[in-house]
Amino acid sequence: MDGQVQLSGAGKIVAEMWTGLADRFPNVSVDLFVVMPNHIHVIVNVGAQFIAPGDAQVHSEGAMNRAPMLGQIIRTVKAASTHRIRQTRDLDIVWQRNYYEHVIRDEESLKRIRQYISDNPLRWELDPENCDATSPESSDIWRVP
Repeated sequence: MDGQVQLSGAGKIVAEMWTGLADRFPNVSVDLFVVMPNHIHVIVNVGAQFIAPGDAQVHSEGAMNRAPMLGQIIRTVKAASTHRIRQTRDLDIVWQRNYYEHVIRDEESLKRIRQYISDNPLRWELDPENCDATSPESSDIWRVP
C-alpha cells in the first residue's frame, strides 16, 4: 500500500460527497479529508449566514443563524452516499450510528490535526481502526503536541 489508499467504489462515492459538500451547504467548506479503508477523517468549516429582521426571506422574527448543524451535515453525507452506493449494488457498506467530533480552537491544534489527517494513510499499519495492525498506537495521538 505504501501509504496510498486505494479507494473502493464505495470509498470513491464517499470522497465525492465530501468534495461536493459546498454544493449542498453553501456556508460549509471542507478544509481537509481522507477516506480510509474503514473510517474517514474530515475537518469541516461551518460558517453562518445572518439574516436581519425584515429580510424578505424571513418572517421578521429576529436575526437567524442559517448555518447547518454538524449533525445535519453528517446525516446528509451518510444518507446521500448510502443512496448512491446502493444504486451501484455495493450493499455491504454500513455507517456507524454516530460520529466523533472535536472543536478545533486554535491554529496550533489545527496544524497538528491537519498533519495527523495527512499522515493517516502512511500510519494505517499502526491505526487502532485497522484490525490487522501489529502495534496499534493510541487513538488520540493527534492530541499530543
